[in-house]
Amino acid sequence: MTVIAILLTFASGASDVTSFTRLGNVFTSVMTGNMTVFGLSLARGSVSLAAHTAVAFAGYVAGVAAGTRLAWHHTERRKPAPAATAPGGDWPPHITLTLLAEVTLFAGVVVGWELTGSKPAGTAQYVILGVAACAMGIQSAAVVHMGLGNVSTTYLTGTLTGLVSAIARPDGKRAGFRRPGVLVGLVAGAVLAGVLLANAPAVVPLLPLAAVVAVVLLGSRKIRLRWLQKGS
Repeated sequence: MTVIAILLTFASGASDVTSFTRLGNVFTSVMTGNMTVFGLSLARGSVSLAAHTAVAFAGYVAGVAAGTRLAWHHTERRKPAPAATAPGGDWPPHITLTLLAEVTLFAGVVVGWELTGSKPAGTAQYVILGVAACAMGIQSAAVVHMGLGNVSTTYLTGTLTGLVSAIARPDGKRAGFRRPGVLVGLVAGAVLAGVLLANAPAVVPLLPLAAVVAVVLLGSRKIRLRWLQKGS
């Protein structure tokens, strides 16, 4: 589950760098940052910046709502629900379906990116931004049900706070590897996206897509192993 969390934060870092540099100077996952940018757009009277933040915000909210509805529908139909928030980490079957929806959206981003020659503008830019933000919203909703504890894969300030607090505790309790791992994953995704934007921009949207596909494969393997253990 720690590897899965790192891969998802890698996707977030790559997606945010891509959106900030090519989709209107806004983020696809950091909504607090977008709200701050929206305030800046009002202060500057920038209609374009305000519109981009609004599209990103709306896309993210739609994604969270869609991911939550998928989870709710599954757990209501299959009560009692699995212990999805167990600290040890779990992979409820509906998470695969939720992340496949994210994969589909990122595939759409790749198509739009290629059709616009890696330089989306105008209406295409807004559409690609909204779709990417929606994918990030779905991811955030899915992570809530993955059993990752208090670790997020899109908004990392709380994760950083928890890591520093754990390290600073006088009782010597280990901080673990998951929190520092996701922070490294975020930076790695951002760095690689930045390098590729300068040298091979056409492949940049493939980074989050590939990361989420890898997560789906790992999660499905986790389910299969659990079923085999029960069968034995």
